[in-house]
Amino acid sequence: MKINGLLAVILINIIFQMDINAQRLLIGTYTNNNNSKGIYLYDFDAQKGMALERGVAAAGNPSYLAVSSDNRFVYSVNETEEGKISSFSYNPEKGTLSFINKQINNGSAPCYVSLDKTGKWLFAGNYSSGNLTIHPILTDGSIGPIRQTVQHHGSGPNKDRQQSPHVHCTYISPDNQFLYVPDLGIDKVMVYPFDAKTGRLDTAASSPIEIPAGGGPRHIVFTKNGKFGYIIEELSGAITVISRNGPVHKTIQRINNLPEAYNGASADVHLSPDERFLYTSHRGNSTIQIHRVDEKTGRLEFVGEQSTLGNFPRNFTIHPSGKYLLAANQKSNDITIFKRDPKTGLLTALPDRIRVDAPVCLKWIY
Repeated sequence: MKINGLLAVILINIIFQMDINAQRLLIGTYTNNNNSKGIYLYDFDAQKGMALERGVAAAGNPSYLAVSSDNRFVYSVNETEEGKISSFSYNPEKGTLSFINKQINNGSAPCYVSLDKTGKWLFAGNYSSGNLTIHPILTDGSIGPIRQTVQHHGSGPNKDRQQSPHVHCTYISPDNQFLYVPDLGIDKVMVYPFDAKTGRLDTAASSPIEIPAGGGPRHIVFTKNGKFGYIIEELSGAITVISRNGPVHKTIQRINNLPEAYNGASADVHLSPDERFLYTSHRGNSTIQIHRVDEKTGRLEFVGEQSTLGNFPRNFTIHPSGKYLLAANQKSNDITIFKRDPKTGLLTALPDRIRVDAPVCLKWIY
């Protein structure tokens, strides 16, 4: 029996969906001044390290995304002067996102969105206005009106980049008790006690993790047990390592292997699933740096760097299996897929590329 071209494509898609190694990748993008349409969805085959486009959900500058723990909902910033945040419902059978609602975020240029561990509260950080907001998540997955706004104040020594506060991340601790807010403009990671019952931050009891002047903290990640944290500094390219004991935080290491000529544009930080390696992205020289983690002390040892084979890697993601690392190259309009060696942490580029205009944020959804 002969199979026509259309039927063959349908059969391939059915087989792809049935493969237990297939998983979906969400891609947040910049839609201004390019051909991107919004949030892209791709099927990803973890056996072959290949991606197949599923579709796109229209959105304006959805440059950062968050996925609910039950994979039913997706949240995005709308990174514009008048900042907003949007919610979508996810249909796993069809592989589609459907718009639910949008809320004003009481700030300018929101660049980060996250959820607390209960899934009832959403945090969003506004870069240009230097503040953050908390919103309730309603039972239908929609975003409720602002519950709390927290405004930062201050500046840093870099007159071009630190003239005012620039909130760049809202990261909830593994135990859901603290919100960490790296602020590039004031060289601090603000630590706020969080009450999941009321959805409010205790600003009176906040404390700063101080970053050396001009470092410009951007993103932070913690080990699963919450004992060690890793802060990537955008302006210096350094990684600050901290230890946590309850509400007490101490800096235990600061490591920098980025040549000075390329500083000013470091971006993202992630631990491998087994937490044996830490990876950081650096847009100045378009590389991913690899560090070995000492599980007892939390300290880092530099292993090496890998070119992303593209231009301006912003965010990146590690597949939950630990087998792959995907790097979003914003200015070359592509995503590089690397095979990852779990023993050495090293990366090997695969031939398949994902071609998307201005990719920024990568998230997995089931």
